[in-house]
Amino acid sequence: MIELGLMLNIDVAKTQHDIYIRNGLFTQITRIELGKSIEQAHMRNRQMIAQWCYEKVKPENIIEKIIENNKTYYVINDYSKLQRLIGELLSEIQHVKSEGDFDLAKNIIEKYGIKIDLEIHKEVLTRFKKLKIAPYTGFINPEYKLVMKNTNVVDV
Repeated sequence: MIELGLMLNIDVAKTQHDIYIRNGLFTQITRIELGKSIEQAHMRNRQMIAQWCYEKVKPENIIEKIIENNKTYYVINDYSKLQRLIGELLSEIQHVKSEGDFDLAKNIIEKYGIKIDLEIHKEVLTRFKKLKIAPYTGFINPEYKLVMKNTNVVDV
């Protein structure tokens, strides 16, 4: 993407990794009642990826859990290793899909995608409540119209 001029540098990708891990482990659980499990498939997917990665990299401290002033943070210390790990998970998921390995799929989702750590959940709900904002975000897609001059596009 850098070579194509779509990104100035790798920091954009690092930011996306930060957002994905934070959403999977924290942000999305603001929508769930305390003590409940994750039911929605997309939310299970996000937590499964983030939690699987976190658990796999604990020994190397690639994603570090920091508790400071009674607040939990996750810091990514090695983006390239995390990216390779996400590739390993993708390979595992492709194996599940191509082989139809229902038991492996079930085990991965049940282990990493459904249950929410109760202490983290309490903390997230308490912290989020102070923001006084909705737990959802949305967007409106603009309607584009081509402005043509003869056969050339001159504006959108």
